[in-house]
Amino acid sequence: MNAGWSDTQRRSVAYGGGMWVAVERSNRILTSTNGITWTSRSTGASYVLQDVAYGGGMWVAVGGSGTIRTSTNGTSWTSRTSGVSHNLNGVAYADGVWVVVGDSGTILTSPNGTSWTVRAYRPGGTTDYLGSVAYGDGMWVAVGGNGTILGTVSM
Repeated sequence: MNAGWSDTQRRSVAYGGGMWVAVERSNRILTSTNGITWTSRSTGASYVLQDVAYGGGMWVAVGGSGTIRTSTNGTSWTSRTSGVSHNLNGVAYADGVWVVVGDSGTILTSPNGTSWTVRAYRPGGTTDYLGSVAYGDGMWVAVGGNGTILGTVSM
């Protein structure tokens, strides 16, 4: 299933707005309207991209050293200020809120994907790596290193 990609490791893939978007460790984003033919897109990111998600009419990709990139069309990407320098590892959108998680217990939120608020940075519950976040049944849950599971009913 190489689809013409280089041998670079793909980190995440998501679908939304009629398009597939995948992120690579090489800082590239790949897009496809059919999941078979892919086009490489430049993001200008200097660090590894770890995760990508779609919601509210916007794509958000996150990665190393606080990297956040956004796009409304999947082809042109804009750098956003995260307010942190830790690696960002997971991103999700639900219920009108974007949530990003990262190293050292980092949690960021945004109502629009463009401006971000640091909600937890080495919070009382963990200083561990947070790798993924999801929303369901009215609750956000983040998981990470050393068996960490953090849950909250609001962000």
